[in-house]
Amino acid sequence: MAFTTRGGTRLHWRLEGADDRPVLVLLNSIGTDIGLWDRTVPLLLPAFRLLRIDARGHGGSDAPDGDYSLAMLAADVAAIMDDAGIRTAAVAGVSLGGMVAMQLALDHPERVSALALICTSATMDPAAWGARIDTVRAKGTGAIAEMAVGRFLSPDFAAQHPDIAATLRDGIARQADTGYAGAGAAIRDMALLERIAGLAVPTLVVTAMRDVSTPYAGHGEHLVAAIPGARHVGVDGAHLPPIEAPTALATALRRFLTADKTVEAASDTLFEAGLINRRRVLGDEWVERSLAKRTPLTADFQAMITRIAWGEIWGRPGLDDRTRRLIVLAITCALGRWEEFALHVRAGLTQGGFTRDELKEVLMQAAIYAGVPAANTGFAEAQKIIDMLEQDA
Repeated sequence: MAFTTRGGTRLHWRLEGADDRPVLVLLNSIGTDIGLWDRTVPLLLPAFRLLRIDARGHGGSDAPDGDYSLAMLAADVAAIMDDAGIRTAAVAGVSLGGMVAMQLALDHPERVSALALICTSATMDPAAWGARIDTVRAKGTGAIAEMAVGRFLSPDFAAQHPDIAATLRDGIARQADTGYAGAGAAIRDMALLERIAGLAVPTLVVTAMRDVSTPYAGHGEHLVAAIPGARHVGVDGAHLPPIEAPTALATALRRFLTADKTVEAASDTLFEAGLINRRRVLGDEWVERSLAKRTPLTADFQAMITRIAWGEIWGRPGLDDRTRRLIVLAITCALGRWEEFALHVRAGLTQGGFTRDELKEVLMQAAIYAGVPAANTGFAEAQKIIDMLEQDA
């Protein structure tokens, strides 16, 4: 076990991974220790050397009495990096850890090469945190353990993984009251919102779809808006993605921190080219609705089909759009892919891609080569679209 002593307080940390890889510092939420990252670490080690830190008051670190501050916790991280022989590193922090990461980048900018701010915020309700601190100091951490875990994990995940929920609950209940209250004071008293526009490192903001503590609305959105050039990615789950969404989180971190900028730029170019074709064929209104519906589950798939199907195939010069539309109708009818069939029927008829008579001829042809049942359903699905278009006219 490795320790750094700063101002009489021992701070626990762990360095793991090959020493020829870039360093990623991992900071924890209030109420957790370095074990928060256990499910994510195996997915990060192939790409990074990892420095995990127990904030003062947590895990194997000492828990001195009194209020802590973000500046104090950031200075702790800098001191640990010194002892670990690390001059500069990317820093990823969850909740309180994200706040400390921002403070570190502001107070010690030479130590931070990039930031990943996970389920965190630059401003919280001071009154709510003041009340929680008072409860802990009066009744102990056991009094808030159930509430905290209820915000840490989504109900579905907690029900499916009662061992994880119990471990988190027990960890908070056993945490030193002074440690939780001291760290809570750092959250209560933070003054980041007016400063984060000064962050000058590449920054990724990660929010979780079911996080009730620091959701995108009211928290993540402010980080994205205020931090120059900040990118955003959403993952599933609640407040602790390293536990609930380790694969999605590790993928986001690796893409952001290790991506080849040339390859990334080329991918963006292919996406934009595909988007032009997609808008031309399907119409701006439909494309905007489709993009707005992207979720953490579907976003990568949407990007891939935009780059390849729309950018590569629909961009080829060998066939005109009308011919490609009719081919798509025939194939989707033959395969019974009725959602895609309906999409292209609607787009073709509203975008002037083909006439109703041409649609009929495709279905007549499909009756011979794909079977009467397929064509019969095709006619029924097409008629539904035509009826809806006539009602909207």
